[in-house]
Amino acid sequence: MLILFGLWLTIGVYLGAKRLYQWSNNLIFSPLVICPVTIIVILGAASISFSAYYTGGHFLSFMLEPATVAMAVPIYKYRRVVQTYITEILISVTGAAMVAIVTSVAIAERLGINSQIATSLAPRSITTPLAINVSQTIGGNPTITAVFVIITGLTGVLVSSLLLKWVRRPITQGMMFGISAHGTGLSKAYEKGALEGAVASIAMVFMGLVTIIIAPLLVPGCLNFFG
Repeated sequence: MLILFGLWLTIGVYLGAKRLYQWSNNLIFSPLVICPVTIIVILGAASISFSAYYTGGHFLSFMLEPATVAMAVPIYKYRRVVQTYITEILISVTGAAMVAIVTSVAIAERLGINSQIATSLAPRSITTPLAINVSQTIGGNPTITAVFVIITGLTGVLVSSLLLKWVRRPITQGMMFGISAHGTGLSKAYEKGALEGAVASIAMVFMGLVTIIIAPLLVPGCLNFFG
């Protein structure tokens, strides 16, 4: 019974939050904000433990990895865009990944936050399933990483949306959303158009791949330098 409860609670809350967001078009009512808050309140009110809820909720978590793999579809569909702008994409994504890692560790260390949390913050700028794997690889806490991935996504969408009045080029808009806000930015980019969404997908996937490669090398160096 609890398996069905956790599963249908998550789906129901998400559908309600999505409808609310579509009606309001306000980032505050994004499902990324409403869903966890609502589920926590319901579990607390009903005195249901997270482990009991997760017996059903984990089925949806399991779908994160196939969903990430499915992002290869728009990359293939817009492969000519990748070929045309491959140099621009690689330079932008590599620079952004390095800046995200270095600034995350530097700020955490300067604030006196312990090294494990600083390490957990390093992969916050890539999509959740990849961020969790990177966090585990470099010795971080995946739960902390997941929380900051959500915070980064919401902040990235907000900042990118504010910059759209000065940035008109669809390729650049897609890159902004994909680099700064990963999955959250991807959804927002598709609201702008199919090309923006496809470019955001490309940027997000490349951002994840670059981070997977450089994080194990860059994070220890940052910890030694800023520690």
